[in-house]
Amino acid sequence: MTIDSEKLRQIALELGAADAKWIAVEEVPLNREFRAACESNRCGNYGRNWTCPPEIGDIDELMDEFRTYQNAIIYQTVTPIEDSFDIEGMLAAGENHNRLTAKLRVAYDGYPFTKKLHLGAGGCRVCQRCAKRKNEPCRFPDQAIASLEAYGVSVFELAQKLGMNYVSGQNTVTYFGAFLYSE
Repeated sequence: MTIDSEKLRQIALELGAADAKWIAVEEVPLNREFRAACESNRCGNYGRNWTCPPEIGDIDELMDEFRTYQNAIIYQTVTPIEDSFDIEGMLAAGENHNRLTAKLRVAYDGYPFTKKLHLGAGGCRVCQRCAKRKNEPCRFPDQAIASLEAYGVSVFELAQKLGMNYVSGQNTVTYFGAFLYSE
């Protein structure tokens, strides 16, 4: 049975994505240099989240794993915020994006994929506080979501390639996610 990528794209839009596009995984731009950005710990999750470096694994191995998939649905959420200093608004937008990812996980579950992987924006936020911070095992490993960047995806280049806005205008925040699958 052939899986209809247009139907998967439409599901993402119906569930709340601002935009969604299909791409062959081999066309997704990957760059191992994203690991250096993670190591600088600008987001504060380095070593504090099971789906972030270094716990997520070696960047080259993750990029190799990424390339084993055939197709991807890339989706984005765009959320208005008060201004560029609205950290609470950005965090709420991230939570909204992760809710969409969770809805997509359920919606795509009935399809006969041979393998699948959900990637989100930033470190996993399934739990309010990652168990890694107390060196405890992940509470929900079957629901944990790594970021596109943890797998080396150049989201800016990917957005350009797909004709999607990386920045959606003043006083908005744009997040990207991906659903990788093989038939």
